[in-house]
Amino acid sequence: MPTLRMSKIDKQFFGKMANEQVDFTLEKGEIHALLGENGAGKTTLMNILYGIYQADGGTIELDGKPVSIKSPKDAIAHHIGMVHQHFTLVPTLTVRQNITLGLKSKGYPFVKARKLDQSIRLLSERYNLAVDPSALVSSLSVGAQQRVEIMKVLYRNAKLIILDEPTAVLTPQEVESLFIVLRRLREEGHSVIIITHHIDEVLAITDRVTVLRSAKNAAEVLTKETNEEELSSLMIGRRLQKIERKALPFSYARKGLQLDSIQSKNGSLGPLSLSIPAGSIVGIAGVDGNGQKALAEVILGMQNIQSGTITLDDTALHHLSVKARKALGIGYISDDRLKDGLVLDMDLKENFLLSLYRKHACKPHHLIDARYLQEATEQAVSSYSIKTASLSTPVRYLSGGNQQKLILARELGDQPKVVVACQPTRGLDIGSTEEVHSILLDLRSQGCSVLLISSDLDEILSLSDTIAVMYQGKIMDVIEHGKVDMTYLGLLMAGSKTRRIV
Repeated sequence: MPTLRMSKIDKQFFGKMANEQVDFTLEKGEIHALLGENGAGKTTLMNILYGIYQADGGTIELDGKPVSIKSPKDAIAHHIGMVHQHFTLVPTLTVRQNITLGLKSKGYPFVKARKLDQSIRLLSERYNLAVDPSALVSSLSVGAQQRVEIMKVLYRNAKLIILDEPTAVLTPQEVESLFIVLRRLREEGHSVIIITHHIDEVLAITDRVTVLRSAKNAAEVLTKETNEEELSSLMIGRRLQKIERKALPFSYARKGLQLDSIQSKNGSLGPLSLSIPAGSIVGIAGVDGNGQKALAEVILGMQNIQSGTITLDDTALHHLSVKARKALGIGYISDDRLKDGLVLDMDLKENFLLSLYRKHACKPHHLIDARYLQEATEQAVSSYSIKTASLSTPVRYLSGGNQQKLILARELGDQPKVVVACQPTRGLDIGSTEEVHSILLDLRSQGCSVLLISSDLDEILSLSDTIAVMYQGKIMDVIEHGKVDMTYLGLLMAGSKTRRIV
């Protein structure tokens, strides 16, 4: 008997089906992947199980008994826990306070911190979750914050654990640490559901896979009986096309973007120099937190420089505002689409308007040209294959991939001369990633200077004409495409100064 059975689940938003007659089962002591493209209905299905959404139809059984889950409180009472893709921790509270937040056990909140710490440490040792109960969450790495989230659900005695895109923001080392935790949970008899679109991770850690496509069941397979090619085909409904970077048969006369001996005022960046010629992609490799974000902000004008110059085709930028730089043709793909890229409660048209209204969408007297906005957004939705029920749908109801494509349509619609692309495929499925890569290569062929900042080294290697390696705010070396030695690259990322600093 399965520990969980979800049968004929239906759910729609604004007239668009998010789940249609979906079936899902989970065995005790199993790691089960819920695989699918962005917008396939994976997170919606698990939000129904966790009580965040209510199904329009269908049933849920736990250990053979029908259950009604109306809220996360009900789910927790049934020993179900969920770790969301975007963590729900309070940064200003300690690990202990976050783990125990909302609990109403006997004697709480007057239980001594020492006793709580002891319980947390015992749990962390049991499941290989290294956390300091007294540490502020704001001081923790992303991987450590995820461990706290897992501790939260275990502290509430969860036997069925849902992890939504658990590796989206983790380093390779943190991913391996997470897998160790998941294997231990399986050994202890917990049942784990991983919502993902990373096929390599599915093959590495899971026992069984359920594939959703276009809100419906596409397949259910045993992991040991499938492979990457079959799963990718099941997921996107076609064979994946390999995107290849090809050398351009010509060069552009424009100089592109030049950074000369720049240094930020707060000392987090530089001094460094970097050239991003027109018609090229320069990839920034390095462990997150080594000045990549500061580099992007300096180019965009969000952070001032203390010394040095920034020029675009001989036009000095370093004294200009963000608005003025954008007017000259600098586009930005944010690394955090929810925080910096979109306003979630606004609809597609309103979000599309955000960075275009001054140039295109306003009539005299600052009135919005509603017809232009409607037509421009319709064109963007069509050109970028954005899946939505209507243009009036709040963007929070779009999948991550469709949210990202909306940002791309808005930021690239004016044919920018420079694009700063920060983690452009983070959290995207293989189909959406393929589309984004194709868009970046098209920009390159049109003469755009593309700065690609990504923690995905394969992405950097496959798209970049040159690769600049950053460490502690400085560029360790710049390497041409085709001349990359992986050992040397790893040494540079770790801070080895075997060659000059640029």
